[in-house]
Amino acid sequence: MSELTITSTGQFNDAVLKADKPVLVDFWAPWCGPCKMVAPEVAAIAQKFAGRAVVAKVNIDEQQALASQYNVMSIPTLIIFKAGSEVGRITGFRPQKDIGDMLEKVL
Repeated sequence: MSELTITSTGQFNDAVLKADKPVLVDFWAPWCGPCKMVAPEVAAIAQKFAGRAVVAKVNIDEQQALASQYNVMSIPTLIIFKAGSEVGRITGFRPQKDIGDMLEKVL
């Protein structure tokens, strides 16, 4: 499974908050160096957890309201949602193993 790109608040509500599986949301921006570093780690997580979790990406330049709503102060910020609530957060670059370990805990 590939990553889902969130392009609206409505889509975020449907794809993330109403999801029947945990959702890892990557808040990023195209100009952010650490975001570019974490992107392949997040892509690998999307493959590894396909069918068990959803991976979504939110470009904070395009979705400033969502970034603000979830207090995303620096990027990359990865937030795990389960049953519509935040259950985990990582800010900054982390290797795939750390991200995967955090996601495993909520499955």
